[in-house]
Amino acid sequence: METLFIYLALGYLIGSLPFAVIVSKAFGLADPRSFGSGNPGATNVLRTGNKAAAVLTLLGDAAKGWVAMFLAAKVGADGTAVALTGLAAFLGHLFPVFLKFKGGKGVATAIGVLIGLDGWVALLTALTWLVTAVVTRYSSLAAIIAACVAPTLALSNHGIGAVSIVVGVMCLLLIVRHKANIVRLVEGTEGRIGKKKA
Repeated sequence: METLFIYLALGYLIGSLPFAVIVSKAFGLADPRSFGSGNPGATNVLRTGNKAAAVLTLLGDAAKGWVAMFLAAKVGADGTAVALTGLAAFLGHLFPVFLKFKGGKGVATAIGVLIGLDGWVALLTALTWLVTAVVTRYSSLAAIIAACVAPTLALSNHGIGAVSIVVGVMCLLLIVRHKANIVRLVEGTEGRIGKKKA
């Protein structure tokens, strides 16, 4: 149990790294929490018009989910502990200690965790997000639809177990984090991908 706690703490701290803020500072951009949706994530960084910064944020947020799991596996964690470490990284992104527990929506980090859990599930989920985003130009809608698809894919590949439970919890939390976006989508006021800050 003590070892599992160490894995979870490691995952949480890695997940807490706020790449949107780190990258924005490195590029001399405004803090992403100060404009647009106020969300410290890649989509909001993209609203600055700096695509390179947005891509680096996306890669960083995704990588930290996978890296946390990779490190746990390297030091001997079993499959269940690795999956829970990924969940801890996801929670770290949502509630980062470095940003007073006010983090992002978790889409990129969830994809990183999915890569660590099951590459095919991650690929199909990412493709679902991409197709929806390209067609609708709504990142939030793409994330919500992908979050509905991922648990089904996990269940079909792994049945009921640690992988499916972690995927289900992540996707439920991801949808909850998009509650305000859902309201704006219904009202027709949700911002589209690529829309710059005012």
